[in-house]
Amino acid sequence: MMKLNDLFFFVRVVDHRGFAAASRALGIPKSSISKRIAALENDLGIRLIHRTTRQFAVTETGTGFYRHAKAALIEAEAAEEFVREQLSEPRGLVRLTASAAMVQMALAELIPEIAALYPKIQISLVTTNRYVDLLQEKFDIAIRAHRTELPDSEYVQRKLGYSPNYLVASPAYLAEHGTPREPEDLCDHLGIFIDAMESQKPTWRLCRQGAAAVDIPLIPKLFADDPSASLNAALAGTAIANLPHGLCWPHIQTGKLVRLMPGWRTGGTTTTILMPHRRGQLPAVRAVVDSLAKGLTHRLALSTS
Repeated sequence: MMKLNDLFFFVRVVDHRGFAAASRALGIPKSSISKRIAALENDLGIRLIHRTTRQFAVTETGTGFYRHAKAALIEAEAAEEFVREQLSEPRGLVRLTASAAMVQMALAELIPEIAALYPKIQISLVTTNRYVDLLQEKFDIAIRAHRTELPDSEYVQRKLGYSPNYLVASPAYLAEHGTPREPEDLCDHLGIFIDAMESQKPTWRLCRQGAAAVDIPLIPKLFADDPSASLNAALAGTAIANLPHGLCWPHIQTGKLVRLMPGWRTGGTTTTILMPHRRGQLPAVRAVVDSLAKGLTHRLALSTS
């Protein structure tokens, strides 16, 4: 296959009307240029330049080849310039996916801030609770909140922090059913859980410093794998919910929800940014990741303070 450098030397020789002139212009020995042109002609199987001691002439085929070779060099230079522009300033499309709860808790505010910070970046946000395949579905970034460690994969993982869950209920629910003060009080209360479990009664594990963890069964009232649905049910007085701090804290501050047994921990989630590749990331992806990491880390720090 032809080498781009050989095309470059051929075009420069034709432009300067000879090997000696091209050698002086490029600062490369005439013999080196001649060898590269000979190699190009050998690859093509045809003579491009007639060489004599008195005359320099491009063959008919060489003249046509010159036009295409020069156009190829122009395109190569344009391609290089495009990459340099991409590397010099964040620009282009960045595809991001996150859960509905993550969008509601943080991204709805963060994404507009990032868009304003980088005018030449376009952000495509796809909201889904499904764990997408970043490579197959061509996403640049995924943000995941997970209760257990993520499995090892080819993805680059950037952990941002941990956020606790709170037990919460509406004032209306507590007025009707009473307020639990200790873990065992929860046994007579209605609960909102993630998954229906046919083989056993659903429980919550509660922990407190200096005390053994206890698993407390509640009366299942609702199963919802979407935290937003659980939040709405808790606000409606349906049952007690075990929700991420970022989702329920604004409603605790307004009095629409009451945090129960604050001395006990009820689990939590780790927030991680996933990316398909470490190498070759465009500045736009790095800029969005860094901005997301800064904003989400700040919110996670607030949730543990």
